[in-house]
Parts: sequence; C-alpha cells; structure tokens
Amino acid sequence: MRRTVVTGGAGFIGSNLVDRLVDDGSEVLVIDDLSSGSLANLTAARERGHVALHQMDVRAPELADVVGRFAPDVIFHLAAQIDVRASVANPVVDADVNVLGTVNVLEAARKAGTPRVVFASSGGATFGDTGRIPTPESVTKQPESPYGVAKMVTDGYFDYYHRVHGVDYLSLGFSNVYGPRQDPHGEAGVVAIFTGGLLEGRPVTIYGDGTQTRDFVFVEDVSDACVRAAVTGGSRYLNIGTGEETTVLELLDAIAAAVGVEAKPRFGAARPGEQQRSCLDASAARRHLGWEAWTPLDEGLRQTATWFRART
Repeated sequence: MRRTVVTGGAGFIGSNLVDRLVDDGSEVLVIDDLSSGSLANLTAARERGHVALHQMDVRAPELADVVGRFAPDVIFHLAAQIDVRASVANPVVDADVNVLGTVNVLEAARKAGTPRVVFASSGGATFGDTGRIPTPESVTKQPESPYGVAKMVTDGYFDYYHRVHGVDYLSLGFSNVYGPRQDPHGEAGVVAIFTGGLLEGRPVTIYGDGTQTRDFVFVEDVSDACVRAAVTGGSRYLNIGTGEETTVLELLDAIAAAVGVEAKPRFGAARPGEQQRSCLDASAARRHLGWEAWTPLDEGLRQTATWFRART
C-alpha cells in the first residue's frame, strides 16, 4: 500500500492505525474534522513518515475532490459517531454521520477509482443480544441501538458498491477496542474511563450490576487486522475480537491490578441501548486474514495504564 487515506485518523483507533501504516512505509492522508480526534495523536507519525491532514467532515461534498487528488490505493473508513447512548437520544444525527457519511466515502472511492475500502463496523452493536456466545458472522443481526442499525445498514451499501461499481471492501466488526489514546472523559470506552478514574483517585461508576460482558480487543491488534484487510480484501464482513467474555466487574479488578490500586465502584442504573452479553467468534478472520488477537487482556491493560499514567 503506497498511498492510503484514513478517515477519522486523528482519533483513537485511527491514529494507532496511522502509526502502523507509517511504520509499513505508506504515505497517509488523514481526513478528520477534529470534533473528537486530536492533532497530538498524529505527532509521532508525522515526525516519522509522510502524513498529511485535511480537516473535513466525511459528509462534505468536497470529499470526493480531496480523495481524487490524493489517488489512494485504499481508504480506511473509521470516522463515525461512536456513542451508542447518543444514537438512542438522537438517531437522526447518528444516521447522518454513520450512514450518509459512509455513502459519501464510497462515492469518493468510486470517483477516484480507489480499488478497496476497509470499514470499521461494530460487531457487538450490530448483533445485539444473542443466545450464541461467542457470536459468529452467521447469526442474524438484531441491533439494540440506532448506532448498531446504522452499522448494519452500511454493509448493504458496501455490497451494492462492490456489485455495481466494483469497489472491493472488507467490513470489520470490532468488539470493544481499548488501548493508548482512548479518551477517558465523556462517553468513551469503559477501559479508558476506569483507568483514568483510578489513576486520578476518582470513584468509578458501573452502570448495571457489572455482570454484563464484553470482548475487549487491544488497539494494536485491531490495526493489524485493518492492514491485513487492506492487503487481502474479499468483499465481506468479518468479526474482529478475542472470543473471550469479560464481565465489567472482572475488568475493573484487572484494571485496578494494572494501576496498582484498590477499586470500590459505585453502581448506577443500566443505560438504554446496551447489551447484556457481547463476545465475537473471530475464527473467520483467522481463516481469511491469518489474523488473531495476540495481546492478552492483562498485558494490554498494563500498556494502557502505562500510557495514561505518563499523562496524569
């Protein structure tokens, strides 16, 4: 991959992917409106390699011109509205960003002649609560939130652009991604929230009884899946996760051990749109991409805590 575009490349997952692409020798154009991403996330990559930033919303009509001038070999589409609860509160905005924004990216790829798009979908949110754990791709998707619905709908657009316009793609359904650079403030991932809170000596809150489960996958493993998807293609959806369930209570204990403190959580009411259990079967990704999650949870949490500690 000589030239790559990363939408949302100044964000948590996107900037980690940019690091990996630079290390692999790619020239990268980041497209990000900086509404949640940060220029600081790109500092190291810009010092090491060829990274340019175009500040732009992926819904902008000018997107196709920007992509066309750069003429990428692949587009990694990670820009999104990522808050499940925000999607419940305002499904129109969620659909505007996550559906119409994605269609705009696909149009840009078609006009630019970009042969492949790698899409950051959501494994847990699209499947909803299911009786099959770990959940394979074959299970019927019944999302519990507008965010999950939007991610499911966009897979139909990818299929259309492949069949009608010849744009190859891989849609990667991430489980719960965590790691360095995740925002611990506001509605961020639970790992970042717990880690930031414990390091700052603040009480942490568990919403629900803490027995709900998630599949936590380290961000470097996710970046590796994205790169493999860009090389392999195949126009299909694949789960990207560890296949291991961890309760929120177990997660808090593991983070407390990584930080070196004792955690005594507060409990709040369960939040709408969230699942009770979520865990992905990623065996198809192992077969198709030769990928698997190699970072154990304890090691990933240790690296995450080290990164957060250096910034508190």
